[in-house]
Amino acid sequence: MRIDIVKTLGYALLAALTVSVSAPVQAQATAPPKLYNNAKQKLLEGKTLSSYTVGRPDAALYCEVAKHYDFVWFEMQHSTMSWADIEKMIAACPHSVATPMVRIADELESSIQHATDIGLLGIIMPTVDTVEKAQAAVRYAKYPPEGRRSMGGGQAARIWMGEGAEATMKYRTTVNENMMVIAMIETPIGVANAYEIASVPGIDGLLIANTDLANFSGWFDREAGPYQGMLKLIHDAARRAGKYLGATGPVPPTPFPRSDFNFYQGGEPSDGYKPPSARPAPAPAKP
Repeated sequence: MRIDIVKTLGYALLAALTVSVSAPVQAQATAPPKLYNNAKQKLLEGKTLSSYTVGRPDAALYCEVAKHYDFVWFEMQHSTMSWADIEKMIAACPHSVATPMVRIADELESSIQHATDIGLLGIIMPTVDTVEKAQAAVRYAKYPPEGRRSMGGGQAARIWMGEGAEATMKYRTTVNENMMVIAMIETPIGVANAYEIASVPGIDGLLIANTDLANFSGWFDREAGPYQGMLKLIHDAARRAGKYLGATGPVPPTPFPRSDFNFYQGGEPSDGYKPPSARPAPAPAKP
């Protein structure tokens, strides 16, 4: 009888120790790993992102601004840069603070494949009017099963994980959750379809294209009711779908709080850095 009591007490103590020890271990095991896409990680933490736009080959400029902004916006829709130009800039400053992203020219598989293979972690798709265009952006930006990105060459795995087969497979198995896909809403048709576009799996956010929204709609008075109404529809679509909301600069008056924006093309970096174009001109030399 005494032995049974001792055994029972021993089992009870062991069970208590097991619960007290395993609980924090289990909690730690289920904690999501920190992303190497710093911009996406900051969005998850509730921070508002600023960016700097690079539209010409300049590795020194890229490496400087990438220390201060949340993401760098490489411009491929309106610039004459090549993928090789961007590839060299990313290679010059791997693991930069600013996440390298690109406004791409189109949703073709070849274009998005070039972008992802050189190490970009964000696809900004312009003039998204339809669900199909949003789906194509996601499809070619992500590996199976979320997409159908081809696994080939390029420097992406080396930039984010290092050399060798093991690093390549680690990149392959982690990059989908680190990839961002942003849909730009720029036309009245895009506004009408904004909620369906935002609801596409893999679309992380909607970006209000302030200038082209006026250009394509004809409402150049950005404080007029129809223009403000379009802003509100895009805002509400992103919020209803649970996606992030961004804007290109300069941002016009909005019918909702500015604090509802999660990211900007432009904006001030949190460390107060001033890029070369924003610095005051040096005083002229004295004769």
